[in-house]
Amino acid sequence: MAFSNIFSRPARLVLSATVFLSLAQAHTVMTTLYVDGENQGDGVCIRMNMDGYTSNYFVSPVTSKDIACGVDGEKGVSRVCPAKTSSVLTFEFREDADDVNSRPLDESHKGPAAVYMKKVSSATDSNNAAGDGWFKIWESVYDSENDKWGTTKMIENNGHISVRVPEDIEGGYYLVRTELLALHAATANPPDPQFYVGCAQVFIESNVTNPSRPETVFIGEGTYTLDNPALTFNIYDKPMALPYPPLGPPVYKPKSNPDTTEGNSQEQTEGLKPEGCIFVNGNWCGFEVPSYNNEEECWAASDDCWRQSDNCWAETQPTGYGYCTEWSKKCEEISDSCKNSRFPGPPNAGQDITPEWKKLEEGGTEIFY
Repeated sequence: MAFSNIFSRPARLVLSATVFLSLAQAHTVMTTLYVDGENQGDGVCIRMNMDGYTSNYFVSPVTSKDIACGVDGEKGVSRVCPAKTSSVLTFEFREDADDVNSRPLDESHKGPAAVYMKKVSSATDSNNAAGDGWFKIWESVYDSENDKWGTTKMIENNGHISVRVPEDIEGGYYLVRTELLALHAATANPPDPQFYVGCAQVFIESNVTNPSRPETVFIGEGTYTLDNPALTFNIYDKPMALPYPPLGPPVYKPKSNPDTTEGNSQEQTEGLKPEGCIFVNGNWCGFEVPSYNNEEECWAASDDCWRQSDNCWAETQPTGYGYCTEWSKKCEEISDSCKNSRFPGPPNAGQDITPEWKKLEEGGTEIFY
């Protein structure tokens, strides 16, 4: 009876996830960070709206505090991804967070794109997104020569935006913020400009001797209002009333070839992959169950595995619902061993069973403007 009850839990959770994910096929969400072309894992180091129904929704109203890092963006997550000054950070966007083959955004959602950074004392701390400290490191507004907006170029780039970390900044912990603005409904009554924002937690290794400190701006409640002409710009005018109005500060221009000293860099101490983690799913980790040599110990290990399975469903971001089923397969194998008296165990003890992450296509780190 115990085996039957345990086995039924993931089935109910899978059904629940399937139902609400089918309702969330619209808009876009930043799901994944690549560092110098290496996939850090779906949802890993990403602050994300945890509600599967609304994870890909735009910020509403535009005056909201959520404009900094999105809904749930003030909640720090457990992982921080390492990078270096001059590293290329690539961000992936999807309409459906849980589907790696989902298109990035509807082509009608035309508008500018930008990426910001903010230095923080701790990337995993909460309540440090909205406020002062942000500086813009990249933007793609409107390319009049090719009649393409930043969002259009992102879509054509298979849902990826790549930026280079300024080579002259100081090391430490940062939030990196992606911002897309869709203007397809900007002239509606009332105007409905749609911001899609998300944040990644990163640690920047830097050995710059005299690092620059970029001029920063406030991003938070009231940063954007409908009085800003950039938010109500008419993309349907023939011809458009160019140039497009400024949106936010200018892009920071780093100093080239800054002085460096080997061994001068700060060491990352937070947000590392936990020791003993054998299954990475977003910012959630699964750990090996206790070893067993008899039926009683086996069922205890099975219970441990299924408890972790429940935690996976409860704690992972919307990018990870499908991956939780992969952890459940481990639990099913252990439960089957208990049922058929196959001891000792667990099978393949300590083996990392994290699914292989999608590789970035050739040219995926190319930076467009």
